[in-house]
Order: sequence, then C-alpha cells, then structure tokens
Amino acid sequence: MAVRDIVVWPDDRLRQDSVEIDPAAPDTKELYRDLTDTMYASNGLGIAALQIGDSRRMFLVDAALAGKDKNAPPVAFLNPEVLSRSDDIEIADEGCLSFPGIYVPIERPYVATVKAQDLDGNWFEITGEGLLARCLLHEYDHLTGKLMVDFVGPLKKKMIKRKLARS
Repeated sequence: MAVRDIVVWPDDRLRQDSVEIDPAAPDTKELYRDLTDTMYASNGLGIAALQIGDSRRMFLVDAALAGKDKNAPPVAFLNPEVLSRSDDIEIADEGCLSFPGIYVPIERPYVATVKAQDLDGNWFEITGEGLLARCLLHEYDHLTGKLMVDFVGPLKKKMIKRKLARS
C-alpha cells in the first residue's frame, strides 16, 4: 500500500514483455493496492503494472468509469485479452501517466470488449464504449509494449521527448 514512482517514457521498462500474473500469488493484492494508490495519487483513470516497473499482466480502471459505484475500488484486469474492437472509430486526445502533461489525438475503436481475471481468479468480460473502450485499449496496449508515441509521426515523437526531458 504505497504510491510508487511512475515509469516515464523513454524508459525501456515500458517496452518490456509482460508476463502472466497468478491471482493467487501472495503479492498480487499488494500490487493491486500499490497500483490503486499510485493511480489515484496521479489523478489517473487507469494504470498498468508496467507503469510502476512491474512486468506482470495487470491493469486497473477507475470503478466509476467501468460502470461501478463511484466509491468502489478500481476494477482489476489480470491476464486480459481483447476479444473485439468495433469498426466504428473515434479520435480523441489521450493522456498517460507515463507521459505527464502530454496529450495526443489518437484514433481508437468506439467499442471494445475485454476478457480478464479478477483478483480472485474469476474470468469476466466487459464491453466499453467511448472513454471506457479507450481506457481499456490504452491500458491493454501498455501490456503489449505499445505506447502513445507509437500513434504519432517522428516529428511529434521528437517534440514529446524534448518536452519530457525539460520537465
């Protein structure tokens, strides 16, 4: 239960391979608590374990965004898989805790369905539209080593790198 340092791009840890997480492992719930504390301390809507330097396949999404009670804890996605993405797309600015102060217009499917395990190891599916779909896909991308800068051209990528180096 601690706020952990967020890994900021271009740190190579954001590109490492993620590994399956065991929901029954003794430290899985500790990772969940650290991710929760770190996400909320940074005013995030989601966070992936790779963003705090942990290579296990877990990400969280804010409960209210996921359609739960606003006071509920974040929804944990362990070993997630994207089952479907709609053909309908939406372009909207995205931010990322690993790119502080940077917002980039990114084209994403308007609807996405993700299958994952919860903290007890039970499988569930969630279908999101709009911002929820965007968040699910953004966090899933982290687990595959895909980042916001992969959606922009080389000039914009250089500008982002310079801006982060100054901060």
